[in-house]
Amino acid sequence: MNIEGLDYNTQREKLIIPEYGREIQNMVDHAMTLPTKEERLRCAKSIITIMERMFPQNHENDNHEQTLWNHLALMSNFQLDIDWPYDPDEAKHLATKPEPLPYPMQRIPLRHYGNMIFELFDKLKTMEPGKERDELVRLTANQMRRNLSQWSHSTSNDEIVASDLARYTDGVIQIDLSTFKFDKTQAKDLDKKKKKK
Repeated sequence: MNIEGLDYNTQREKLIIPEYGREIQNMVDHAMTLPTKEERLRCAKSIITIMERMFPQNHENDNHEQTLWNHLALMSNFQLDIDWPYDPDEAKHLATKPEPLPYPMQRIPLRHYGNMIFELFDKLKTMEPGKERDELVRLTANQMRRNLSQWSHSTSNDEIVASDLARYTDGVIQIDLSTFKFDKTQAKDLDKKKKKK
């Protein structure tokens, strides 16, 4: 549907810095059409003053004025011909997008434990028996239990934790549930409080 005089943002040119809105972008576009450098600079200073008023909380930043001029350079696509108070080339690094970080996708048998738990399983397989390994077993088992309870939305099953720990460490780590003490979880603490009431 086309209505004369009515246009939508989707039909308009995309804003370079949307935070300032279309009116500021229109002012920047107008400043580039002014005939003399003095008029363009005066207009640019007025635009900077308005931009500054839009975000007064940024006054506390050390380089807030330079940031505004950098934004003006970006919005003009570096085409505004004025005597810049700051080097507009510094704004170019703002325009470049960072390279996407690769996400390490590894296939693990039980996703609810997460990759780090499987790294701990590999570490536990190679550790010598002793206090250090016992402490790592305790930490790993408790984290497995927390992960299991978060994913299943119910109280975790200690037998499953013991079984999975033995299976994924190739039987090297065996915990005796009659003597092994899991950390208290918030869910159990809440259940106890409810029973007391």
